[in-house]
Amino acid sequence: MDGYYAFMLVATALVLMMTVPALALFYGGMTRSKSVLNMMMMSYVAFAVAAIVFVLWGWSEGWGGDGVGNSNGKLIADPFTMFGLDGVSWGSYVGVLFQLTFAAITVALISGAIADRVKLSSWIVFVPIWLTLCYFPVAHNVWGGGWLSSHWVAQDYAGGTVVHINAGIAGGVLALIIGRRLGFAKEPMRPHNLTLTMIGAVCCGSAGTASTSARSSSSPVTAPRRTPLSS
Repeated sequence: MDGYYAFMLVATALVLMMTVPALALFYGGMTRSKSVLNMMMMSYVAFAVAAIVFVLWGWSEGWGGDGVGNSNGKLIADPFTMFGLDGVSWGSYVGVLFQLTFAAITVALISGAIADRVKLSSWIVFVPIWLTLCYFPVAHNVWGGGWLSSHWVAQDYAGGTVVHINAGIAGGVLALIIGRRLGFAKEPMRPHNLTLTMIGAVCCGSAGTASTSARSSSSPVTAPRRTPLSS
């Protein structure tokens, strides 16, 4: 196993840690005690649902190639061409897994905008819908060789467009639609445990600094395919 696989596996594990437990602790510590379990479970559920969706049709819709984007120049790739990772060689799985963790943390980030206001059951319904309609098309246009990247140079900088702008807009829209918390500005809403928040922030920061270097080190569209167990 060469250095590519070792580096990608470490980076993938770090992005995974940014979602669970880091983001769960970060958000959970900032909510009220009655909502901490719901808030933390949103991150765990987001990762679980995103993983299933990504494997089934997410990779095909967002990238559509064997370990890289298919560069079709369109707004979206066919979600059924590589359904269930059909046609992806096992040597490319590490790259697919790396992208999976980014999809999971992106949708999990949105949960912070709707703390104390959404049931877990509603969140479970929202996650696959948003990933399918928003995340995968944007990822295809920026990382997978879609229409946007074929007409302009996509200035992404380690996930700024696909992850942060995407999640930020979604969180802002959801907050406007759902509205304020019940009792907002009328009753105290102190954070549950700032120690948890700080632990989550440290984990997110340290893991994020290391893992995003893999995101920006090469373009997923043009990255060379790695042969299994190459030396």
